Amino acid sequence: MATITSLGVGSGLDLSGLLNQLNAAERQKLQPITAQKTQEQAKISAFGRLQSALTKFQDAVTKLNDPKLHQSLTTSVLGQGVSATAGAEATPGRYEVTVNHIAKAGSIASQGKTSTTDALVGAGGDTLTLTFAGKANVTVALVEGDSLENIRDAINAHPDAGVTASIINDGTQNGYRLVLNSKETGADQSITGMTFGVPTTNTTLAEDTEARVPGSNAELVINNITITSSSNRVEGAIQGVTLDLDAAAVGKTSTIVVERDTEALREAVTGFVSAYNEMKSTIGRMTNVTGDAETAGELVGNRAVRTIESRLSRDLGSLVQGGELTMMSQLGISLRPNGRLELDEAKLDDVIANNPQALADFFAGDAKEAGMAGRLSGTLGQILGDDGLVKSSIKGSEARVSNLDDRFERMERTIEQTIERYRKQFGQLDSLIAQMNATSSYLTQQLDMLSMQMAPKKK
Repeated sequence: MATITSLGVGSGLDLSGLLNQLNAAERQKLQPITAQKTQEQAKISAFGRLQSALTKFQDAVTKLNDPKLHQSLTTSVLGQGVSATAGAEATPGRYEVTVNHIAKAGSIASQGKTSTTDALVGAGGDTLTLTFAGKANVTVALVEGDSLENIRDAINAHPDAGVTASIINDGTQNGYRLVLNSKETGADQSITGMTFGVPTTNTTLAEDTEARVPGSNAELVINNITITSSSNRVEGAIQGVTLDLDAAAVGKTSTIVVERDTEALREAVTGFVSAYNEMKSTIGRMTNVTGDAETAGELVGNRAVRTIESRLSRDLGSLVQGGELTMMSQLGISLRPNGRLELDEAKLDDVIANNPQALADFFAGDAKEAGMAGRLSGTLGQILGDDGLVKSSIKGSEARVSNLDDRFERMERTIEQTIERYRKQFGQLDSLIAQMNATSSYLTQQLDMLSMQMAPKKK
């Protein structure tokens, strides 16, 4: 008998269609696994968004827990040519600054030469000694045949030269001059001369003493006190404040005001409230109960989320000991029934303006975890840590996804084996029915022939 290569050919039954239906029915067993995997993946994504919102809140808390924020000062300058920057050691105050003159760098120049490349140093070489007003001399070695350019380069290559060498042309026949400018301003750093070891006899170059420009210190008067500085960056004249002077300040008086940086404080508190409310909104969307599985939040009823909310609410509602302010409401922050924070900006501005130390004590305290921000920082550190609720929840869902993938693969193999068994059984059934049909046809044919033989013959 010929081999059947397609189900149903031998029997005439739609065995292929029946096998497809059985396959589809068997694969329905995979849907619960797929649904569970989708749910766990949604949880992983949701916890990732929650982690982002909590981290943003943690950053806002960390900022408020930094004592430097509460000690930060800002400066404002009314006038020209003076800028001021307050450091950590500065204290609030008002200063009148008059600049008599700014610091300048000294310079000297050589006599003119007709060329920059003609040899100026004779046999055996020479030395060039640079002298300064308030520090040791510097000696630069020269070699035979050095030109104006070579001498310039030798000075610039010397690590301790203290000057910058260049060449200018004054426009005359012997117009090329070597010019040395002190790298630093001030009288002590000023270059005062250059001398060759064997002048005129071995080096045909000399200083033009009439071209000397001495360096000078800056002079300014702060609240009627005269201050001198070798640099135009004046540090220490006002404790913790750095002044920068330029030529526009000469002969003018500027007013410098150093005061507490209230705007930075206000922004930090506002950012704290905003970050917390954003985090609560994120949780609200994830735990939203709609009665419909398709639209409900991914973390409805999740114990980890409830624990996070409970711990943060506890920290926000607990009293802060050791300072004048003990509750958030005293500085204009209230916890609403919906769990979000509300800020009374007028009340906060009043505390910042009139009682900034109490605000610092409330948030930062006198130790890392003493104030409200310190307490929240500790809690958030535990929640967001490697073994915290968020990462543990993510790891748990990831492990379940992995297990579901394994279950899916095992179930698929089982289904494939079942369908293959059905295929073999249907093939056997098809062959059997084909044989029976063939036998039936044969018997029918034989009976027909026998019937014809037994029929009476006509005369």
